[in-house]
Amino acid sequence: MTVSPSTASSPAARRIVLVTGGSRGLGRNTAEHLARQGLDVVLTYRERADEAQAAVAAIEALGGRAAALQLDVARSAGFADFAARVRQALADTWQADRLDALVHNAGIGINAPFATTTEAQFDELVAIHLKAPFFLSQHLLPLLRDGGSIIHLSSGLTRFTQPGYAAYASMKGGVEVLTRYLARELGARGIRVNTVAPGAIATDFGGGRVRDDAQMGAALASQTALGRVGQPDDIGPVMAALLQPGMGWVQGQRIEASGGMFL
Repeated sequence: MTVSPSTASSPAARRIVLVTGGSRGLGRNTAEHLARQGLDVVLTYRERADEAQAAVAAIEALGGRAAALQLDVARSAGFADFAARVRQALADTWQADRLDALVHNAGIGINAPFATTTEAQFDELVAIHLKAPFFLSQHLLPLLRDGGSIIHLSSGLTRFTQPGYAAYASMKGGVEVLTRYLARELGARGIRVNTVAPGAIATDFGGGRVRDDAQMGAALASQTALGRVGQPDDIGPVMAALLQPGMGWVQGQRIEASGGMFL
């Protein structure tokens, strides 16, 4: 069927991706790379509406459409209301009723030795890094089209170890197992579920230690095959690439993007 230019550019004809934590860091980088590839974005932010609007403006400058919705992924009690707001945003901005993909990016970093990790820290990591991907996907599943995609963000720390990340890495290990189970259970709908596991990336994540601590950065670079720490532009394109049609046979996989850390 030939699609007229007016139909091709209509809001409903565009592919739409929801990116949690898409207002900053790796989430924003991912959203911008999605826009460069012709995809539109619903992004979430926790507190900084100004950052979210700046991200929306950046996506629009790249030729995409975007909407920003507030969401605290640590509060699963709000997921049903959030799903309703996503449905409304799809209708208002795109005259659509389905998402094409869901990217679980939102997260925090807590560095604490095993011996002193508190139960409160552990519970916060569970809520954000494991419970949120599980139940947010569950609530958004009716809005995810058949043949869609889910991407989880994990960490190189599930393969190699660094002191102080026992709790954080344990949550990411759980997400990698969840990825395989969802890939199996949702495969009947043609939904692909995969994990991207970055190595050390120079962002403000975890207090910006990789970005701001030159000694730490040099030490990590010396243990990386490509000789440097990662940048956001090393990860966003990987996330965006996984959502392209040519990746349609990749299912249930953990894809590490670490520059070859600790090989």
